[in-house]
Amino acid sequence: MTPPRITSIASAGLAIAAALIAGCAAPGSGNAGITASDNNLAKVSNVGFLAEPGKLKVQAANGGFLCWRQAGVNWKSYDKVMIERIQVYVTPASEQSPIDPTDLKALLDYFHSALVKNLSPEVQLVTAPGPGVLRVRLALTSLVPTNTLASMAGTAVPYGFVAEMGSGAATGRPVGSTPYLGKTGLEAQFRDGATGTVLGECADTQIGLKYAADLDKGAATAATAWMSGYVSSFTSWSYAQDAFNKWSAAFAHRFAELRAQPPQ
Repeated sequence: MTPPRITSIASAGLAIAAALIAGCAAPGSGNAGITASDNNLAKVSNVGFLAEPGKLKVQAANGGFLCWRQAGVNWKSYDKVMIERIQVYVTPASEQSPIDPTDLKALLDYFHSALVKNLSPEVQLVTAPGPGVLRVRLALTSLVPTNTLASMAGTAVPYGFVAEMGSGAATGRPVGSTPYLGKTGLEAQFRDGATGTVLGECADTQIGLKYAADLDKGAATAATAWMSGYVSSFTSWSYAQDAFNKWSAAFAHRFAELRAQPPQ
């Protein structure tokens, strides 16, 4: 049996190696499966952004996000999308760490680019409202970085990962998450570009998973997801970028589905 001291050193070495790998990789790229929704109505931030937050319900068709939409909308008529400037609501100081303005701009640019990349094949992106334009209004309601020092320390403890893996479920968070991992909250509103009518709204909170594995997709995929979550836990904003990737892909996919359906 390996002595505890050696095990601890080995674990710390793995953590440092993962951190170095994370520093060289492109954070958030292709890792949308290593964050999980933590949704219930009680956790929707009351920031005054949404018009009808009381209508929100968990929607399986929307990836489990909280959403509502108007009935009878002809989504096919919207062949153009206007992405409005993304807003940011700062959470109370007890929950929100200071954010470097340079980091914040980089994150908002990343989110906008992810939306453009996913929507471009489906619709034309425009910069002004009008007929046939879907106005997309987005607000980040929490933006919490990963505490990388805590992640490093937790990994260095012998067999610490065993306790960490179960800590999420024990505290009401998604399985595979830990209290020091980053989280990102989003509220989205969709309006008619000509009339300003609210067509639907969504809200979601994504929490990073340090120990993520999708066992239903085979061993290779599970191993990739596991390592991606592990590596992201050593960079401050990787989980936020992962959440932006997930939201952008989900919105583009769902919008394409709605445009293919007749008005209901």
